[in-house]
Amino acid sequence: MKIDFHTFGCKVNTYDTGLMQKNFADSKNTDQNHVMVVNTCAVTGEATKEAIKWIKKYKSTNPQHKIVVTGCSAQVDTELLKDLKEIDLLVANSHKGELKNLIQKMLNQELPEKVFKSNIFKKLDLEPGGGEEDLHTRSFVKIQDGCNSFCTFCVIPFARGKSRSLPASTIVNKINELFVKGIKEVVLTGVHIGDYEGDEAKNLEALVKKVLVETKMPRIRLTSIEPVELSQELLELFGDERMCKHFHMSIQSANTKVLRDMKRKYTHSEVEKSLNDIYKFFPEAYVGMDVIVGFPGETQDEFGDTYQRLDQLPWTRIHVFPYSRRPGTYADRLPEQWERGEIVARARRLRELSYQRSLQRAKEQIGRQKEVLVLASSKKGLARDYWPVALPEKISQMFQVGTEVPVRITGVQEQNNKGLEPRLTAELWS
Repeated sequence: MKIDFHTFGCKVNTYDTGLMQKNFADSKNTDQNHVMVVNTCAVTGEATKEAIKWIKKYKSTNPQHKIVVTGCSAQVDTELLKDLKEIDLLVANSHKGELKNLIQKMLNQELPEKVFKSNIFKKLDLEPGGGEEDLHTRSFVKIQDGCNSFCTFCVIPFARGKSRSLPASTIVNKINELFVKGIKEVVLTGVHIGDYEGDEAKNLEALVKKVLVETKMPRIRLTSIEPVELSQELLELFGDERMCKHFHMSIQSANTKVLRDMKRKYTHSEVEKSLNDIYKFFPEAYVGMDVIVGFPGETQDEFGDTYQRLDQLPWTRIHVFPYSRRPGTYADRLPEQWERGEIVARARRLRELSYQRSLQRAKEQIGRQKEVLVLASSKKGLARDYWPVALPEKISQMFQVGTEVPVRITGVQEQNNKGLEPRLTAELWS
């Protein structure tokens, strides 16, 4: 068969796609049976709708291709997907490990049914070995999957099951394998990496310490953590030069009542402490945050409290998520749902705050030296501290993709009209 993949959603999905690509690496490349595997996201209802729109468009232009849908939407939105004529096979996360065998049986017309799904909370295994999605210069290494938090706005526990972690030795071996292949950066990822609980490493701090001691990977990055998970020990580990000074904080709100309504396990005080602690240790770090606006029952004053508090705290960028009703969650049943116009207005206001802060922090980078990883995307690089860097043609021609290059930051490209963060410009450091 000839098989292609299209990925929606988070870094965990990118990892899973990398694993699927690896599992299909020995498939014969023939156009006789062309299969498109769509790895879906279900973090919001809109995410599933986006996937459905993409699937319909793809099928209309490729009517002979088989479409196989897997991922989180396949697990939690089965009823929305199962009767779509464009989908030939629906494989939920509970059966993701069987994907190759199921596709082969589908092509051989040996499947009696179209949908394969079971109780995700009974899935105890984690598939190791993924993360090398085609055309990526960095590798995502999944250390954990699932979530035990059951925040009121989130459906992910129902899509991925309970929290479970890979053994630390498996993670270390994978990173060493990637290093031998020439990979310069790994991103330790998961649904809730703060819940990591392995065998040799009992928590995230112990795992990071083991990775630093037992691997030579030059760039190590973490995905999202919550304020209460940013311990003194973890901050001290970031003092190692191989740890990218990039923090992504999953805060969702900076108002205590809203956090309580979301069933988050911290208050605005922990939000303040985590951001101030990062700045105290690493004042030049890149700090991103996730914030939801328009949560059911969030009053104007409570949104204003989050806005004013964040305006006074140190950070670099906010990833603003306008609240989207998600069937199957507790928040979807709450009576105080905001009109979409109000949610969009709040999102616009917070995004403008984010852009102005990012622009300010970007201008502070001018004149600094950075180590930039040349990405597969032409003329683009990624600094260790996560700043995107536009590379001049001279650099992109001189250095291969995946090479780390010393540069001096020369300016800033403003992109507010495109809804994007500012991008740095650079020249080769000599």
